[in-house]
Amino acid sequence: MIELNQVMSDKKAIFFLVAPGFLILISMIIFPIGMSIYYGFTDWGGIGEYNFIGFENFKEIIFNDKIFRISLINALLLTLATIFIQHPIAIFLAILITHCGRFEKILRTILFIPAIISIVVTAKLWASIYNPQYGLLNNVLETIGLGSLTQDWLGNPDLAIWAVILVTIWQGFGYAFLLYYAGLKGVPDELYEAAKIDGANYFQLYSKVVIPLLAPMARVAIILAVITCLKQMEVVYLMTNGGPGDSTQLLGNYLYQTAFSSAQYGYGNAISVLFVIVVLIVTVILNKFLDRDVGEF
Repeated sequence: MIELNQVMSDKKAIFFLVAPGFLILISMIIFPIGMSIYYGFTDWGGIGEYNFIGFENFKEIIFNDKIFRISLINALLLTLATIFIQHPIAIFLAILITHCGRFEKILRTILFIPAIISIVVTAKLWASIYNPQYGLLNNVLETIGLGSLTQDWLGNPDLAIWAVILVTIWQGFGYAFLLYYAGLKGVPDELYEAAKIDGANYFQLYSKVVIPLLAPMARVAIILAVITCLKQMEVVYLMTNGGPGDSTQLLGNYLYQTAFSSAQYGYGNAISVLFVIVVLIVTVILNKFLDRDVGEF
């Protein structure tokens, strides 16, 4: 203890202990962000000379870039679908599985499987399912007499984004389920027993006692889900690459296409700066909105 106090009082020792982590923070996070902001004010194409053009990139993105607006809207749709479809289902199944006795372990493993499958495999699997010629979905619809509902699911601009959202929700379902399942397992048995003694039925038990106690876990799950939705790229890139007609474009994919495929590196960096600002604003708003003290249990 004496040696530790001596080290902590030695400024040189503290400096040498902190310096490696501080250098990594600067070189891997702060410096790249600073360079991205700088290049966002230029017309650089990634190679050769460039000019400093001020806020022109940012004004173009905010006021004239239709694809950027489509990307934001699609990210919003994905976020809403995740919060209001994926998470309620995850909570319901987490509650249901806690009552499955000896089948509980196997069922929770099955529900988590989509989360551990490679995103590449997931995207290619679902692209095959959606295929209009040999896809499983259309074949099933034909088999059960609903052939009129068959579609080119990824080729129809009105349906493609919903097809991609379904895949994204399925792929990330395991993590949401696991968080709520862990929260349920953390609720003391005494609370269940006390509620039953007071005459609460199962609906009252979960709606009035258990689910409100999951608020801290829900806060973490929702914030993580929103951030994940805003930076989602892989599924779109592998399944549609933003098509047809940019109808499935998301911010991450649009940023990649602009900076690297279209050689508009300065413009792409401006998108990334606005992207980070949007994520930070949404995160702060969510923290304020979901800041609820439910006490300890």
